[in-house]
Amino acid sequence: MTLETKPWDAAEALSSPADIAAYLDAYLEDGTPEELLRAINTIARSRGMAELARQTGISREALYRAFSDTGNPTLDTLLRVLKALGVRLAVAA
Repeated sequence: MTLETKPWDAAEALSSPADIAAYLDAYLEDGTPEELLRAINTIARSRGMAELARQTGISREALYRAFSDTGNPTLDTLLRVLKALGVRLAVAA
């Protein structure tokens, strides 16, 4: 008997704004900027890039570019995406 496995994809586990917030919080606390971009890309995939593009008014291609490993999203893009995902950034002392 052979056991089939597939790589784990966090996008499949991010189903609510609370899940998304916890996932992002971990990367904001300990991650590098590159890891944070990958985390946002994963979250965007969990919702569907086409749907996120529709909600933000940013093209799907621009979203893929902005949140790629070499991306550098503007603050406007970041805030529009986070709002569409149902989360926001917060600052704490």
